[in-house]
Amino acid sequence: MIATKPFTELTAADVMSREVITIPQTMLLHHAAHLLACKQISGAPVVDDNGRCVGILSATDFVRQVESGPEPVHVTQGHWFSADWQVVDLEMLPKDEVRRHMSTDLVTVDGTTGIIELARRMLDAHIHRIVVLDKKGHPAGVISSTDILAAVAYAAVEK
Repeated sequence: MIATKPFTELTAADVMSREVITIPQTMLLHHAAHLLACKQISGAPVVDDNGRCVGILSATDFVRQVESGPEPVHVTQGHWFSADWQVVDLEMLPKDEVRRHMSTDLVTVDGTTGIIELARRMLDAHIHRIVVLDKKGHPAGVISSTDILAAVAYAAVEK
């Protein structure tokens, strides 16, 4: 967090997470779920062979997959879960590539987008993350609703 700017002047570049975990669109769905679980994140940008962002895969996509299947798929013993979607048995997911299950209705911004606009876009789209793209369309960062909350919390402390 950059404390040298007033809260209302913060931009996407100021609050984004720069260590972006990306998922290749050709990765198998159950491998992507395993990656998200290992990294303890609930979603990530999906990229094509050139590294351009083409979608996003999130916990909601896994929940939709389970809900649309013939019957719920759960693991019942020997595992600890930090989110409901992780209860899905990864091996029971379709052997499809991520591209068949990702969301393509992305909300993206560049690094200059202001924090108020970021919050509005999240609220209007009912989403929890926005991908920050560089000029070539590659993910440069991710802003989660937690990043926005942290900016608000630390701005309140700094006053």
